[in-house]
This record gives sequence, structure tokens and C-alpha cells, in this order.
Amino acid sequence: MFKPKAMSKVELIVPERDIVPVTEALADSAVFHLARSPYINADENSCPTTEWQEWADAFASLERRIQLVMEALEVDPGEPPQETPHLISPDVAELDIEHLEQESQAPVRELEEEKHRLEQLQRYVTQLTPIVDLDVDLGAMRGLRYVFTMLGMIPAGNIERLRSSLEHIPFVLVNLHQSEHFATVALFGLRRDSEILSRAARSAYLNPLATPDAYRGTPADAIAALKAGIERTRNHIAEYEATIQHLRDMRVRHLRLLLWRVRASRNMAETISRYGRLRFTYLVSGWVPTDLLPVLHEHIARASQDVLVEVTQPRHDEESTTPVALDNPSLVRAFQSLVTTYGQPRYGEVDPTPLIALTFPLIFGMMFGDVGHGLLLVLLGLLLASRRVRALHSLANAGTVVIACGIASTIFGVLYGSVFGFEDVLHPLWVRPLDNIMFLLTTTIGVGIVILSLGMVANMVNAAWGKHWGRFLFDHYGLSGLFFYWSLVGLGLKFVASGIPLSTSLIVIVALISGLAVTFSEVLGKLIEGERPLVEGSLGTYLIQLPVELFETLVSLLSNTLSYVRVGAFAVAHASLSLVMFLLADMVSPDHNVVYWTVIALGNLFVFGFEGMIVAIQTLRLEYYEFFGKFFFGGGIRHRPLSLIARAEE
Repeated sequence: MFKPKAMSKVELIVPERDIVPVTEALADSAVFHLARSPYINADENSCPTTEWQEWADAFASLERRIQLVMEALEVDPGEPPQETPHLISPDVAELDIEHLEQESQAPVRELEEEKHRLEQLQRYVTQLTPIVDLDVDLGAMRGLRYVFTMLGMIPAGNIERLRSSLEHIPFVLVNLHQSEHFATVALFGLRRDSEILSRAARSAYLNPLATPDAYRGTPADAIAALKAGIERTRNHIAEYEATIQHLRDMRVRHLRLLLWRVRASRNMAETISRYGRLRFTYLVSGWVPTDLLPVLHEHIARASQDVLVEVTQPRHDEESTTPVALDNPSLVRAFQSLVTTYGQPRYGEVDPTPLIALTFPLIFGMMFGDVGHGLLLVLLGLLLASRRVRALHSLANAGTVVIACGIASTIFGVLYGSVFGFEDVLHPLWVRPLDNIMFLLTTTIGVGIVILSLGMVANMVNAAWGKHWGRFLFDHYGLSGLFFYWSLVGLGLKFVASGIPLSTSLIVIVALISGLAVTFSEVLGKLIEGERPLVEGSLGTYLIQLPVELFETLVSLLSNTLSYVRVGAFAVAHASLSLVMFLLADMVSPDHNVVYWTVIALGNLFVFGFEGMIVAIQTLRLEYYEFFGKFFFGGGIRHRPLSLIARAEE
């Protein structure tokens, strides 16, 4: 559980005729992590795979065309098929897509045209409504030969501005209708002055009414004709929508199947284009968890009996490129996202997931100990994990983490005797934070010492797995570093508590020996592993650096340990915020009426939301910077099984 799955390198030699079914088998096995073949263009016998890249480009274009048709018909991609669709020829897919495009484009285009026409007609009606009582033939106004006319809406405050700008030009401005802010006016003048009149109207923000040329008679007659046109247009829209709905119902399954088949074919072509190729064979290289090799062999055997399979174990120089498949129980697996957010474990490195699954809820619960708030967290986690709220689907995997933190908070709430801030409901099974501040702070430092020691042990495990014995024995966070840290802790305990049954002289001796080992860790590590030279650069520079590095190690261990004081500090702060909440409620409502309980409820919501978020951030900080920094390097490659269709969990 603490170590990622053992991986095996698999190399396949596949006959050209079997490359498609074998690739489908590799994807269906869900265990094969594709690696770039080291033999691509390695010698004169290698051949390019450009035809597969051309197919991939063609499928990408076809996929976009299918998506456009689906958008036009408002069809979503749906769920990926359970079985991977087989490869389709680009020519066959294009014929199918062309038929779907021709079938859907005409009604969709006509629907859009009718919707645009409806908007235009409705805009005409809106413009003519203010002058509906005007007894003037609109067609006659447009047909005047020597008179310039303009109907439009103008801000009411700009009417005098328009009059004054035209005082030297013969004109008539008729106010047809006026509201609080706008007025509908008719501007008349000589045709020869049309340019001046238009410019003055624009400067006064007179917005002309765009009356349609096809409608004549009075504004009332035009509005009646427009409304009849609107009714006809709406009928046409309903007919086209019914046609499109019928087409959607007929083609939805076909479109989805075609989309996923083209998408799988594109992925197939892109995958094969990354293979190595000789004249009549393909060279495929990848990684498979060792315990799942029988699954891979079974799928390959069903696809072809002529595939040559070679399985090897990763060499030491390949560990940095070996993908990592984490192997954790389902309850612990939820915490993997916290680890991978920091970094992907390297192959052969301790997987911190079980450790963080233990320490994260512990630290969070100590800082946020309250029965009521803990139970609310449990309910929130159950809601997230249930996937009942569509907007929270992306947080579903965090549900288990929230539940674990809620349970830890509830347990510590019982230990602290706190329920929604009330401390007179439960008798504390351990301590009340506000009554035992120094004890709580000291205890959290002890928790920090245990967690930091656990990190050093994990570092030694990493070194042992990698057979880096110098790092195991003499590293700052190796065996010598651990003894040095414990001796410093022992000296601190002897200083603050004289009754501890530890020999001061023994502690000092251990501190001196382990401190010297840590100080000369680089030289001792190279010496035990047979590396030369023992010292890089000049000996004088190295000797000058030694006390600086030792001092840096002392400061680092001290600061890392004291960082865990914040665990106790936040537990005290949580109780203090609850106390402030009750004081405010008493000030607002001394007789404890409805207002009092409203303040208590709002205060609890604030504490639950704001402080809960701050505590979660601080817990992550302690895990990432204090704990992970002792042993976790990261930088690994995630094991991603080859897939021709993207599943939801991927």
C-alpha cells in the first residue's frame, strides 16, 4: 500500500495487418501505458507513419463537422459507449457526415432566417407604436420629392438643442408623442438641406424609425399588417422547430454513435502514428503493472497470435521515466488528489497517500474540534459523494476527505466538550482548549514531533528501496538526522522537565555523534557508496560550508516542530470565536429571544465556513511544507492506460 505497483516494460512486435485489432486490444485491456518507441527512425529500415497522422488530421476535421451538426440540432455527445467503437474509414465517415449536414442545414438555416425576420418585425412594431394615432400615410411621407422627412425618437431634453442648431434652416419639428425621457418627433425640411438636417438630427441623438418600405397607410395600418406578418412568422418558426425536433429524434442516436466512432478512430490513428515502424511490422513500447500482465496477454492473444511480446523489469536509469500506478484501498484512494496536487510520486518512492489519510484528518480535527460542526462536515461530504447536485459533481471525489475530516472534528469535539460552540452540553473527555492553553500547545508540539519523525522514517524507506545507503545512514532526514532530532528533543525535555528518566550525558553523546554524521553527510555518503571525489571543489570552501549547513538544519528542525503549535492555536481560536459569538448574542438580545438564536446561527455559519476554510489551508500547509519536505520528491509520471475514448473518470 505504501509502495506504488511494480511495473514491467512491455515491447511488442506487431505485424502490419494486425496493428488495428492489437491497438484496440491494448486499449480494451485498460492496463497498457503507451511510451514512445525508442526505435522510431532509429535505423535505415524504419519507415514513417505519416499516413496515420494524415488520417488523424482528417478525423479531427470530421469530428468538428459532426459537432457543428450536433450543436445545430442541440444534441449533446451523451455518455461514452461501453465498448470501444471500431475504426472507420475517413471516406465512409465523410459521406455519412455530408448526408447529415445536407439534411439538417436547410431547416436550421430557414429557422434562423425566420427568427431574424420575427425580431425585425417586432422591432418595427415597437418603433411605430408611439405614433399609432398619427393620421398620416407613411408611404406618402417617403414619396415626397422636394421635402425631407424623418420620423424618430429623441431624448426629450435634446428637442430645444435640435431647434437651435437649425435656426438658420427652414424646417418644421412636430412632437408626435412624448414620455418622461423620450419624444417621438417628425422633422420636415427642404430636400436640398437633407444633409444638414441629417447631421443636426444625429448630433441631437435623434434615432430614426426604420419603417419597412413594404407597409403603407397610416401607422395603425402598418402595425396591423406587421402583426399579421408576426403571426405568420411564428407559425413558420413552429413548423421548422417541429421539423428539427423530428430530425433530432431520428438522428440523435446516429449522431452520438458517429461522433464516438470518429473520435475513437482519431485517437486510434494518433496512437499508431506514435509507434515505431519497420517495413512490415510495428514496434510498440509501454508499461504495465506487473500483476496485470496476464490481463494484457489475454487481450493480445484474442486480437492476434502473431505478436511477439517481450517483458523486462525497469532498469535503474529508467526509473525516472517509469509511470507510477498507485495502489490504495478505496477509502484511502480519495486522499490521492491531495498528494498529486503537490506532486506525482516517483517510481520506487513511498506513496504518501496512506500517511496523509491518517495525518490530515487528525490535524484538521484537532484544530476544528466541535461535534456540531463535525457533523455538518459529514453531511456535506455525504452530499458531495452522492453526486445528487449536478453543480457539485466536480467535487464528488473530495466527499470522502470531507467526511473523514468531519468524523475527526466530531471526535475532538467530544474530547473538547464543544457542540456548536456550547461547552455546557457535553463534559469534555480530555481538555477544554481555553482552560488548558499551554497543555494543548505542548501536546500539539508532541504531535508534530511524531509526524516529523514519521516523515524521516519514510525518507529512510525511500533510501532503502533505492539502495542509497549513504542517504539512509547520514542524510539530514536519514537515520543520523533522526537520532540528531530525537536527541535535541530529549535535551529540550530535560530542560523543561527535570523528572524525565533520561541520562543527559547519553543524550549529549548521541547528539554529538549524530550531529557530526549529519554535518559530514555528503562525504560519508559518498564514502559508503564508493563515489569519488568525496569533496566537490576546494576543501577550504567545503569546511566553511559545514557549520552553515548544520545551523540551517538546526533552524529547519526547530521551525518545522514549532509550526505545529498552530494546531493548538487554531483549536484555541475556534473556542475563542465561539465565545465571541455568544458575547455578541448576549449584547444584542440579553433576554435570549429569537434575535439571540439568529445571531448564534449566523455566527456558527461564519465559523463553519470561514474558519473551516482557513483550517483546511493550514492543514495542507503543514502536510506539504513540514511533512512532505522530509521524504517526498515527486516529479513522477502518472500511469495512464491507453484509451481510445475518454471515460468520465479519466
